Amino acid sequence: MTTLAPPPGQESAHRSHRAGPPADGGLNSRARRLFTGPEDDPRWARPALWAILLLATALYAWNLTSITGNTFYDAAVYSGTKSWKAFFFGALDSGSFITVDKPPFALWVMGLSARVFGYGTWQLMLPMVAAGTGSVALLYRSVKRDFGAVAGTVSALVLTLTPITVAITRDTNPDPILVLLMMLGAVALLKAVRNGKLMPLVWSAVAIGFAFNTKMMQAYVVLPAFFLVYLWATNVSLGKRIRNLAVATVALIVSSAWWMVIVDLIPASSRPYIGGSTDNTVWDLVIGYNGFGRIFGASSSVGSQGNGASFGGSSGLYRMFNEIMGGQISWLIPFAAIALIGGLVLRGRAPRTDPKRAALMLWGGWFVLHFLTFSLAEGTFHPYYVTAMAPGIAALAGAGGVLLYRAFREGAAAKWAWVLPVAIAASTVWAVVLLQRVSGSGTVYTVAEIVVAVAGIASVLGLLVGRFTRRHRLMGFAALAAIVALLAGPAAYSVSAATSSTNGTNPTAGPSTGGGMGGGGGGMGGAPSGTKSGTKPSGSAPSGTRPSGSGSAPSGTGSSSSSTGESTSESGAQQAGGGMGGGTQVSSEMIAYLKKHQDGATWLLAVSTDQTASSIILESGQPVISMGGWSGSDNAMTLAKLKSLVKSGKLHYIIVSSDGGQGTNSEIATWVKAHGTAVKSSAYSTSSSTSTSTSSGLYRLDASDVS
Repeated sequence: MTTLAPPPGQESAHRSHRAGPPADGGLNSRARRLFTGPEDDPRWARPALWAILLLATALYAWNLTSITGNTFYDAAVYSGTKSWKAFFFGALDSGSFITVDKPPFALWVMGLSARVFGYGTWQLMLPMVAAGTGSVALLYRSVKRDFGAVAGTVSALVLTLTPITVAITRDTNPDPILVLLMMLGAVALLKAVRNGKLMPLVWSAVAIGFAFNTKMMQAYVVLPAFFLVYLWATNVSLGKRIRNLAVATVALIVSSAWWMVIVDLIPASSRPYIGGSTDNTVWDLVIGYNGFGRIFGASSSVGSQGNGASFGGSSGLYRMFNEIMGGQISWLIPFAAIALIGGLVLRGRAPRTDPKRAALMLWGGWFVLHFLTFSLAEGTFHPYYVTAMAPGIAALAGAGGVLLYRAFREGAAAKWAWVLPVAIAASTVWAVVLLQRVSGSGTVYTVAEIVVAVAGIASVLGLLVGRFTRRHRLMGFAALAAIVALLAGPAAYSVSAATSSTNGTNPTAGPSTGGGMGGGGGGMGGAPSGTKSGTKPSGSAPSGTRPSGSGSAPSGTGSSSSSTGESTSESGAQQAGGGMGGGTQVSSEMIAYLKKHQDGATWLLAVSTDQTASSIILESGQPVISMGGWSGSDNAMTLAKLKSLVKSGKLHYIIVSSDGGQGTNSEIATWVKAHGTAVKSSAYSTSSSTSTSTSSGLYRLDASDVS
């Protein structure tokens, strides 16, 4: 896909035109190199990198203050700014009743930013934008080292314009932090392969360990490729390779497990309930909900917690190409796959320790392992997960593209010299198919389709004519046309993601192409109940639930919304869905009433789910109990625990559903209705249509109510 890489002789001649460094070699020289790059780089390389990094930052941070984010994580970050205990455990509420269903490293990063700069939208988004741009810079550096400036530049541009990466980096989900940590691990591993030293390998393991503390088992997807590349390509004895891998494995275990071990050793009575687990341990969360449950769906450790909800279509090898996922990630998958195979063949006779082949093995393994994992996973699956696959695709597009171009231009490996036009043609056709799916969705997509078709045809013809006529300049322009053809579609989707509001819970780029549910229904992280098949979730939370940027909790605006982006009624009421609290409306008026009558309680209210609790936390600035976690099925609240909280004066108000609750919460609902005092809607509602006898599902409990 990429070109303009001159033959070695020409490249040396080209670089010789650069002026040498100042004689003093001091600070001015270092500052100049920061902007112009090393002396052996082409003149255009460093300015091109800065332009790409500026583009990435602009896409990720455009109209930043309008970004809603995922209110689930926003609330946890806010709670962490109010309590160091909540900060450490990753608790949803500052009273530390229950944790979110992920380890807290990404929350720590956002939380430290909020503690330093104050709580608000840009304060939470700053680390995400930095992580996204940092990943682009790391990929450039890694690919450039082994394949040159052209390959590094193209790889960085491809990653920047990956649509789902733009969408998720404009959100407060932990994935941008995960990708950055995995990239740090990859860069350190390749360094260890090159120099054979132990410490880079250890630092690679530590980076993956911290990635584990960001999204648990997803961080380990790349490990088979890491182990294989180091074991195969490192220029030290086999015994030393095995020894170093053993040491690195210890570092991986320690850096992965330290938080889990500490939390699980703390008595359950002294820490929050572990959200998403079935037995209140982080270990169960690792192997169940965030582990095998994601791959196989419901398992023995996760029971029937809904691990089967897919927002990316049914599982199978076609998932990455379907109407939901295709426009998010698949644009360059054909090119990357062909480039990987072609590149490995072209490096086939290189020594075992060849760094180029090692890099191809690493990025190829990264790509293939993620592709298979995400395609075949039968558990809960969101489109934005695949942003973790983007660095592998981008690296193969740059590195493999340069290898194929040089083979095509120089006539090396005759059987494979013609692979480049085939790869460009395949991805061009696929891009046209993707854009045809959204024809009529907007002028930008129509223009992109025309550009893709014209540039793709020009590229293939230019390469062929240039090769037969030996016009290298024509081949260079043809390669530039290929870059345009293969990136016009992703660019259109990326601009859409950067300039329009997205669903904070399930962000995607581009126009609507499908409902996002396929294979399995309901469940953890379930679809917004207001989302219909064939409709992209509209999802930005109202201003009352956004970080305000003032350093304090957002003030009420008369509206409240769950993190799913579910639409609210004109009265600003919010559906408290599922389990306890299902069918009950939580309005700003109710929240004002609860704050007025909190009477020194630690928690403002107890509700059914994380979605409802997080919105009320951001609306009120007060801790709220989520009794059932994300789906309402967690066993976080027991009747004995509820009685203890009420008797000690730490909780006075609880919402139960009109149907008596569901599952494990039915006992609590029955007891609350028998012993609590129902609060009528007229107690807080100013609506003239509210009947004094209308039940709100809200109950008041005092110590005297506990026998």
